[in-house]
Amino acid sequence: MVGWRLFTAIFVGLLGIASVGAARAADDTIKIGYIDPFSGPFAATGNNFLKVFNFILEKANAQGGPLGKKYELVTFDDKLQPAEALIALKSVTDQNLPFVMHCVGSNVGSAMIDAVSKHNARNPDNRLLYLNCGALATELTNEQCDFWHFRFTVNVDQRAVARIKTLPQSVKSVYLLNQDYLFGQSVQKATQKYLAQYRPDVKVVGDELVPFGKVQDFSPYIAKIKASGAQSLVTSNYDRDLNLLMKAGNDAGLEIRYDSYLAHQPGGPTSTGPAGDNRLTSIMEFHDNVAAEENNPAAEKFISEWRARAEFNFIPLDYVTMFQMLTAAINKAGSTDAVKVAKALEGMKVTDMMGDENVMRAEDHQFLGPLHEAIFTHSAKLDAEKTGLGWKSEAKISGADLTLPTSCKMKRPAS
Repeated sequence: MVGWRLFTAIFVGLLGIASVGAARAADDTIKIGYIDPFSGPFAATGNNFLKVFNFILEKANAQGGPLGKKYELVTFDDKLQPAEALIALKSVTDQNLPFVMHCVGSNVGSAMIDAVSKHNARNPDNRLLYLNCGALATELTNEQCDFWHFRFTVNVDQRAVARIKTLPQSVKSVYLLNQDYLFGQSVQKATQKYLAQYRPDVKVVGDELVPFGKVQDFSPYIAKIKASGAQSLVTSNYDRDLNLLMKAGNDAGLEIRYDSYLAHQPGGPTSTGPAGDNRLTSIMEFHDNVAAEENNPAAEKFISEWRARAEFNFIPLDYVTMFQMLTAAINKAGSTDAVKVAKALEGMKVTDMMGDENVMRAEDHQFLGPLHEAIFTHSAKLDAEKTGLGWKSEAKISGADLTLPTSCKMKRPAS
């Protein structure tokens, strides 16, 4: 009996030591639940973003991290389905993670905002912040704005202003083609609005929404675009939809400008190839040639390191800025408490890697930063995806010039 008691005491003691060790290990990290598509038709986007975040966090952690801790991503696959994302969110809250991050799909983003808000209302001792890194529909920080949601990227309306303001004056007719879900519908509405405001001389000769992620052959759409006589195809299609669209256009020999919102996303340059030379443009935060264009040696070193390990261009400078802001907010709050970090983020101003001011607007938690309009060309210094063509900036629009009014009526927690 004495031996059993001694064994039990030792075993319990070891458990206690193990528990302390586990607690210390947990104390050394700040875990972020990362929900995006890692399987299904849009898995490439999620997996590419994960590579980007791993690169960014390696650098953030090497610099000491927030409160001297290291960031750690815990990934969850949503297959770009809101229902799957909500199941994943339940896992995030069950693990008491202080932050949840999501980038792909405004339909998912809309569901996440609502679910996080309801969870926090029901669980004041287990609240978390939703860090939106790519759900772009303007409505998410207007009608659906929420205290627990921060969007760390420029929204659809801001992108539409940049897209329309940088259309060449020679373009007098456009065909609009967007995906039929929240993001594509938001782009359709914003493009129409800012064409009327900034380019009333441009005629819209076609305007269609296509089933999201379901079209296998875009040749019927290409035939209609060709028949319309449009000088420019203005489209927000991305990932597999954009790649298939561009392939169909190339196969049909469609001679038109492609003035896109997201053609710079991984896979876009490859699917376009030489046919896009000097007639494909996109609106973006960054590309591999910006550092050289703006004579920024530190940023050029960053890009050189990225290109040594990745097969696609580094485009999301706003993701770097997101963790710059988050780290500053956690340090200011002195903890990962959702309310304290949220209040530290509100109104935050930081200077990004390129020396530009970026702001997290307090009124609606909408990120304000610059955008580039760039053309896909053989004359770029660094190519994209080994195509021999790369992105070259034609215009840069400051965050101040992209600051638009918000209709947000935010409700704030009592404590």
